[in-house]
Amino acid sequence: MLNVQGTQDSRISRWMMFLLAAACGLIAANLYYAQTLVGPIRDAIGLSTGSAGLIVTVTQIGYVAGLLFIVPLSDIIENRRLTVIMLLIAAASLLTAAFAPVAPLFLTASLFIGIGSVVAQILVPFAAYLSSEEQRGRVVGNVMSGLLLGIMLARPLASFVTSLWGWRAIFVLSTIVIFLLTGLLSIALPVRKPTPAVRYGKLILSLGSILNSMPALRRRALYQACLFGAFSLFWTVVPLHLADNFGMSQVGIAWFALVGVGGAIAAPIAGRLADRGWSKVLTGTAMIVAVLSFLFIHLFESSSIFALVLLFVSAITLDMAVSGNLVVSQRVIYSLGNEARGRLNGLFMAIFFLGGAIGSSIGGWSYTQGGWSLTSLIGTILPVLALLYFLTEKKTSTVKASRN
Repeated sequence: MLNVQGTQDSRISRWMMFLLAAACGLIAANLYYAQTLVGPIRDAIGLSTGSAGLIVTVTQIGYVAGLLFIVPLSDIIENRRLTVIMLLIAAASLLTAAFAPVAPLFLTASLFIGIGSVVAQILVPFAAYLSSEEQRGRVVGNVMSGLLLGIMLARPLASFVTSLWGWRAIFVLSTIVIFLLTGLLSIALPVRKPTPAVRYGKLILSLGSILNSMPALRRRALYQACLFGAFSLFWTVVPLHLADNFGMSQVGIAWFALVGVGGAIAAPIAGRLADRGWSKVLTGTAMIVAVLSFLFIHLFESSSIFALVLLFVSAITLDMAVSGNLVVSQRVIYSLGNEARGRLNGLFMAIFFLGGAIGSSIGGWSYTQGGWSLTSLIGTILPVLALLYFLTEKKTSTVKASRN
């Protein structure tokens, strides 16, 4: 077995970078298969329209729990073994969701799908650990591109599969994929034994002190929480909006979701620009793009072709804003510490995924109460809040962060 100790001079191979990117994409996709299937799943398991947001929210809550209590284990437990265990949990949960006849069982399985899928956030900092300082932004950007492609392709793939074989089929297919991926990673991943060893209780208690002592972590997490909240709100509600206002079938919704994949191109570009010290500019730009993405579809709400085209454009630009800012933020955070990288990543991801869970939950409520008009207004407000907070950032701390 290869025991990787990782140094500032080590460089990750292209093969390993590709494997980690593909693995992250396949794993993260599990969180989003249900997003464009809210309608058929809701009807099959007996949920109301107002409660339909739980289909997505519960999975994200499980992901947040895993980020807080599982990902920190990557700082004390051999990473390959932890990866295999969590993937097996994810596969078992996917299989349970595939055959769940009622809402309580499906939602419970969804919770554990989220918990098991946090292994993606063990692999992303693992990639940063294996890379040298000068290539870290590019490596994180490329691996995150794989993760984001998985997220974005999950929605259209789920809709296409559902149109052919029903919504349960996508969960069966994903179970098979995750089992195969588990076998591959157990062979290909190098061994990483973190040092020094810390007791789990002390590790979890350290999360509070880490969050309190690192303002860059808090800021980056809150920026992304607002953007990801808007992102989750959009993708939770837009399938219902497309079906109700434009009469789209699952195939039509799948093609719409496929357009959003174009937003993944922002991740590697942002990673390269962040390596050149453009973090502040990229962050502000991402927030402005997110605001405009929602503002235009709020102002020009109708059932016209023009409104539909705006929805397509907004799907791309919103995804670009979220993915670009995510890569920039992760590069800053991975530079804050080496031995605590798992905890740093876990805290960051937990906070912004909590924002996503809130966005999904609010989306279901707002669409029931005020339709697309209220939903798109809330979607506009969320990145505005991030932008206002960003404007309070001190120049000195920003410059320091951008250099890291």
